[in-house]
Amino acid sequence: MKLTSLNDLLVHQLQDLYGAEQQLLKAMPKMLSTAKSPKLKEAIQTHMTETENQVKRLEQVFQSMNLKAEAIKCKAMEGLLKEAEEMMSEDADAEVMDAGIIASAQRVEHYEIAGYGTASTYAKYLGHTEALNLLLETLNEEKKTDTLLTDIAESSVNIKAENH
Repeated sequence: MKLTSLNDLLVHQLQDLYGAEQQLLKAMPKMLSTAKSPKLKEAIQTHMTETENQVKRLEQVFQSMNLKAEAIKCKAMEGLLKEAEEMMSEDADAEVMDAGIIASAQRVEHYEIAGYGTASTYAKYLGHTEALNLLLETLNEEKKTDTLLTDIAESSVNIKAENH
């Protein structure tokens, strides 16, 4: 697809985010099974449910723009998840592994925050109000997850990893 307008670019961004969320859903169960911290496991489980809803919300975004929901393979997410997979295959103490999982998860969250922030800016500029509201809802969830991961790291996981 040739990109000839900001709307074309928005559609491309949405397809990329749709692919990224689907890729993430496939990777999250391993993060969940590898994590040891109960708070971290709970955060991952909660975000898995949120991610399922975010996929549905993206489908609503496409529908609001009279488009078919189509995903493209997100190479950035693929790379982030490959790095997470490599980190989880390291021989690490449980506390250190949890800190590594948080680092990997926050890289993913920051990528998603950038993607949803960009898409929502385009939607706002183009007057796609329904899409904008849906995208902002997801953007806020991604920011909350990032903050939660920081709180878990700073309140317990990093301390345990340092003292282990």
